[in-house]
Amino acid sequence: LRGRRERRLGLFFCHQIITINEAKRRQSFSFEDEEPLDLLPVLMDPSALLEDTHIEKLSTRLPARVQGYPWRLVYSTVVHGTSLKTLYRNLMELDCPVLMVIKDMDNQIFGAFSTHPFRLSEHYYGTGETFLYSFCPEIKVYRWKGENSYFVKGNTDSLQIGGGGGHLGLWLDADLYHGTTSKCSTFNNLPLSSEQDFTIQNLEVWAFE
Repeated sequence: LRGRRERRLGLFFCHQIITINEAKRRQSFSFEDEEPLDLLPVLMDPSALLEDTHIEKLSTRLPARVQGYPWRLVYSTVVHGTSLKTLYRNLMELDCPVLMVIKDMDNQIFGAFSTHPFRLSEHYYGTGETFLYSFCPEIKVYRWKGENSYFVKGNTDSLQIGGGGGHLGLWLDADLYHGTTSKCSTFNNLPLSSEQDFTIQNLEVWAFE
């Protein structure tokens, strides 16, 4: 009996990457004495950038208070055009954390989780739950190191995340076309893209509400 139980546990904890439909199908079957497989978060809109593996790995790195919420697409360069002004406008009514996803011209995926919606601001805002991340190809997450509170600052002509010592973790221009990334004191991150100065192919912002 013990041997059977151990084999069942081994099968249960075996890591699998599955699609949302497959996860739902599997959950519909009941297995005695076994808990259902964890589902991927529900995306209320299609993504031009995120695959199931990205969603799975990002969702487990989100703060616990955000996990379980559906993901709603609030800004996309594919849908809304390339404009930081439009991004601010689309997020104006939000009062929840957001996730930015960027794909550059080298097809690399990276971005940031912000505890507050991106907005125009005179000063930096956000909390220590803010983080930067990149897939290269495995996910790397860069969390707050406590050196400063330069989390997010929204300007009319740029958006910047992380700073210190004259370096910005992530900086985007007003057209959401050019960006830069470098090591910064806030997150002690490696550059998120293979090039310090990168060109944006697509960008999405997801809200958790």
